[in-house]
Order: sequence, then C-alpha cells, then structure tokens
Amino acid sequence: MRKVLLLAPSAVRAIMAGSAAAAEIEVKTLNKRVEGAMVFEPALVKNAPGDTVRFVATDRGHNAESIKGVLPADATPFVGKNGEDVAMAFDKAGIYGVKCLPHYGMGMVAMVVVGTPASVGEARAVPQVGKAKQVMAGLFERLAAQTAQK
Repeated sequence: MRKVLLLAPSAVRAIMAGSAAAAEIEVKTLNKRVEGAMVFEPALVKNAPGDTVRFVATDRGHNAESIKGVLPADATPFVGKNGEDVAMAFDKAGIYGVKCLPHYGMGMVAMVVVGTPASVGEARAVPQVGKAKQVMAGLFERLAAQTAQK
C-alpha cells in the first residue's frame, strides 16, 4: 500500500519559497592583488534585493563598512570590526559604497549594486578621499559599461 503525503497550500508555498532563497556572495579583503594593494575582491558586486554579501576579513587589519552618502536614502549603514567577517543583507535597490576604514585613503573601496539603481548620479557625486576617488570613479565606469551592454 502506498502512502500519499498531502501538503496544505501554505506548506507548498513555504517549500517553494525556500528553493528561491536569497544568494550569498563572498567578497574578500586583500592586502594585494594584480590590480594593486589594499583591495576588495571582487570590487564590483551586482545582486538582487535580499541577497547577502559576506565581506571576508583575510587579514586582521581590514574591515568593511558603508560609505556615508553612497547608499540608498532609506538603507541602514553598517560597520564591521577589524579582522572580522561581516555579512550584510542588501534589501533596498540602489548603489552601496563600501570601504575598509584603515585603508580608505589608499583606495580600498567596493561597490554593491542592488537591483536597478535609481540614484547613480547622486552616489557618484559623493566626494571620496585620496586614491578612493580614482577607484570609485573606475567602479562607476565599469557599472556604466555593463549597463550599456544590456
């Protein structure tokens, strides 16, 4: 005799929702790469709302935190501790600037693009310091090139 398991519609929806779970993307904080010293790898991340980005501290001297002004207006800023991984779920569409505070002036920045950003110009207008200005400009150029290819 075969047994048949019947699931309530709410249980079916819960199971199906679990199969479409949010992604987790890993970004490493590195002392050196081909591109130079003090970098995030990858430095440009595109994801969907609800996805999590885990910033992996490969060295005690690095952290990951949001850049003031380079995030959607209603998004919550975050600050990770030096030498510790930090995982951030990005729920709001837009552009998020990320820096390693100890190496910010050396250009250790990254960009997380969630969904379809509406405020590219506003995010780009936020002043950066030192080499971070050049690196962020390059990230915006890469984003524009990727968007143009679609």
